[in-house]
Amino acid sequence: MTTLVHLSDLHFGRDVDLEQVRALEAGMPGWGPDAIVISGDLTQRSRHGELLCALGFVERLRKLAPTLVIPGNHDVEWWLTPLDVAGPAVRSWKYRHYFGEDLSPGLELPGLSIASVLTSHGVTWKSLTWKFWRDTAVKGHLPLDQIRAAEAVFRRAPAGALKVLVLHHNVLRGRLSRRMGLARWREAQRRIVASGAELVLCGHDHEEGVALLDDKVVIATAGTHTSRTRGGRPSAFNLIQISEREIRVEPQVWDRQTGRFLPGLAAGYPR
Repeated sequence: MTTLVHLSDLHFGRDVDLEQVRALEAGMPGWGPDAIVISGDLTQRSRHGELLCALGFVERLRKLAPTLVIPGNHDVEWWLTPLDVAGPAVRSWKYRHYFGEDLSPGLELPGLSIASVLTSHGVTWKSLTWKFWRDTAVKGHLPLDQIRAAEAVFRRAPAGALKVLVLHHNVLRGRLSRRMGLARWREAQRRIVASGAELVLCGHDHEEGVALLDDKVVIATAGTHTSRTRGGRPSAFNLIQISEREIRVEPQVWDRQTGRFLPGLAAGYPR
């Protein structure tokens, strides 16, 4: 059995729930992760202080298990280079200063091949929609070169290894928001299915969930650890257990009365 802890949308800054952050650190050894994935939005506005807090949190997690981190839309300073007028590197220079140059890192462990793709590009042509008043700087997009790089990682994976794809924006429509995280989402979904990924880890919508894409790819969406949960629901992250035969996703739901994360309703999918 391999165990993944999947977090997202911590938003270190004004909205972060520090009680939850402390509970995550305290509870992590008991969940026994073989790897930890944080699928973006570590900060609220990519400020130095927020990034330092996020880095400290990540470094403490890395003492327990290998930890993969990617940027979300709140981790890029898109306003410095709208439509990439100053070049794409400008928007992520702070994030890269703290978390390294690789914005789509991977992780190889026994039984696991994890690749990530960058969907947080700020205000670019491919992330814009006709609903610009609502979607500008919020939507992401999945570039072809990113998914091809992930495909190459999966082709090199050992036989039997679970192929895991990590991105920030929610791949499926939010149950409460009724919104897709990605512009050109149909194309993005086709690319994800064709990539060979078996499990996708994402966030962005501030609501946990798990479902199948095209009856074959498990999509696990993590919630947020802030006061800005969707519909005022409790925060949650995903505890994922992987065997040779099954992918089991169990949300861990925040209980404010006890100050702990408690198991929610699990869902199992055959491999």
